[in-house]
Amino acid sequence: MTTLPRTILVAIDFSDHADHALDYAAGLAQRLDAKLHLVHAIAVPSLGVPELGVAYSSMMMESTVKEAQDALAALAARYRDRSPIATTHLEVGDARDVIDRVAETIGADLIVMGTHGRRGIRRALLGSVAEAIVRSAPCPVLVVRPSKHS
Repeated sequence: MTTLPRTILVAIDFSDHADHALDYAAGLAQRLDAKLHLVHAIAVPSLGVPELGVAYSSMMMESTVKEAQDALAALAARYRDRSPIATTHLEVGDARDVIDRVAETIGADLIVMGTHGRRGIRRALLGSVAEAIVRSAPCPVLVVRPSKHS
């Protein structure tokens, strides 16, 4: 017998698609008496020149992390009255790796994430974090598509 999810991890990239997925997850958590955990990954851009990567890291990373921490805290605060947000996680690294690692660490029963709904060449060029997570996650994944009215 399958148990209902009690620990739900929501991947946040601060897009409208992630907001839509968080809305869905908050409603689901409320109905299931589950706790939400939010995760955001900060990717360091590959600039092709090692010296530029070091310069980016030293000049921009602190500011990027601070802005992401503030945005994640504000997002969590907006949702606390709708559904209990247990923790927020902010990590530097590839989103696919970060989401899988945090899901394992917190013992997630479900990962909820939005998708941009890209198709064709745009998807091939940009890749799909959602597709990668569906393939590698340690638990079930619910991918929330954009609303037709968005």
